[in-house]
Amino acid sequence: MKVVILQGSARKKGNTARVLTWVEDELQTLGHEIERIYLHSKNLKGCMGCGKCKEKPVPTGCIQKDDMPEVMEKVVGSQLTIFSSPLYFWGFSAQIKAVIDRTYSFYTNANQPDHSSLVDGQRQALVATGAGGFDENAEGMIDAFGRMQKYHKAVNAGTLFIDSCTTPDAMDDAIRQKAIEFARKIVS
Repeated sequence: MKVVILQGSARKKGNTARVLTWVEDELQTLGHEIERIYLHSKNLKGCMGCGKCKEKPVPTGCIQKDDMPEVMEKVVGSQLTIFSSPLYFWGFSAQIKAVIDRTYSFYTNANQPDHSSLVDGQRQALVATGAGGFDENAEGMIDAFGRMQKYHKAVNAGTLFIDSCTTPDAMDDAIRQKAIEFARKIVS
């Protein structure tokens, strides 16, 4: 399976990156083709809400000139996309939020009989990390991610939230095992 991982953390070697490494290693062990995109190094502009992308729904349909078409083409060409983010103020980081907002270009005629999507049937998963617990903290992010799949017409393959994060070095083998189990789940 072709898997694209969208690393939405600014810290290249932070908590989210550590968890993604364990997920990625397990997916490679299982024989999947992996490409991780470090979003912080890309020139990604936020959605302007102009609707021009709806005139021609292709990954490159946006009028803005940035690195998003390259990212979008890889997402559309994958069988599984893993979105990832540290939890920032009950939501996604700016890097991954820019990508999520721009996926507005993926679908047309939402909630209509002819609703179509460039990622129809694609498996999508979420990896998130946070300093706090899940309750009254991560629910909004997880809920928003699930709602996105409705418009993408995608399959929510799973969500992994690792709480109580301090530093990558403080993550123990129990967290590593959760990441490995998650990797196996999202491809089965």
